Amino acid sequence: MRYEKAVVIGKFYPPHRGHHHLIDTALNASSFVTVIVCAKPIDSIPGDFRAAWLREAHPRANVMLIDDRYDENDTAVWARNTIAWLGGAPDVVFTSEDYGEPYSRMMGCAHVLVDKARLAVPCSATMIRNDPYANWDFLGPPVRAWYARRVCVLGAESTGTTTLAQDLAARYETVWVPEFGREYSAEKWARDDFLWTTDEFPRIALEQERREDHAARRANRVLICDTNAFATTLWHRRYVGGENEALKEIARRARCDLYLLTGDEIPFVQDGLRDGEHVRHEMHAWFEGALQAGDVPWLLVRGSREDRLALASEAINALFRDSKWSPQGTGDA
Repeated sequence: MRYEKAVVIGKFYPPHRGHHHLIDTALNASSFVTVIVCAKPIDSIPGDFRAAWLREAHPRANVMLIDDRYDENDTAVWARNTIAWLGGAPDVVFTSEDYGEPYSRMMGCAHVLVDKARLAVPCSATMIRNDPYANWDFLGPPVRAWYARRVCVLGAESTGTTTLAQDLAARYETVWVPEFGREYSAEKWARDDFLWTTDEFPRIALEQERREDHAARRANRVLICDTNAFATTLWHRRYVGGENEALKEIARRARCDLYLLTGDEIPFVQDGLRDGEHVRHEMHAWFEGALQAGDVPWLLVRGSREDRLALASEAINALFRDSKWSPQGTGDA
């Protein structure tokens, strides 16, 4: 049967494949579908995020965000409010729950029950919230980006940050984010421009942040970053001196679950872009001091390439200690 106006309502906390199946079913059977996202200020995932994720996944749907201030057991209130929000009663409600029947009846419309037994898509939002990593396959790219644990490798010049980032990405079969500042520097110096200005560093940090957020959508539970905006504040100190307030603000919002500081005990290797051998040990001390002053867990990794990978992997594995998903079986340590 073909319907004109359909409604799908829920918390979508967070959206998952089961929700997408429900909405797609409504879209395939209806000319116009409104998805009502119910959110509370106390929700750990803001409602506007969830609504945006659903708009991305279902561009043909009209996604509406409402303040979920009502008693969830008062079906009559929800029915009256739905009619008010829509400007009239819908023709049909699509749900996967028992509330759908009385809810639709009170609006005088049809009800289509979709996969109540969760046979088509065996998951729930509660399952996701309790253990997103064990239920990763049920999540779309923006939700994966929200849950992905972010690990940043940082350090002074020629301390092996890129090597460790690449090794970790291979170990966890995930993506890594190269250092944009290095790319920026190469292009800058190719123009014989060797003078740094303070306004360049917020631009570098913003682009690093943009690339990190984009890569997080493709991450396999953990995203490996070769530097981030926090580290850029120290490179600003190195090349310009002092602080930049815009850069500090970008660094304050940087998402990171673990910092890995690469040791400065290995020999300095000149690759044509490095000029900091004379300040490498001093910069390493800057990194240590800044990490100690922060509130994000961090670990100093030293030793051989194999030793560093083993130490870093142990620290990353600890981020998933509460999950049924085990990173131990991923890649080769």
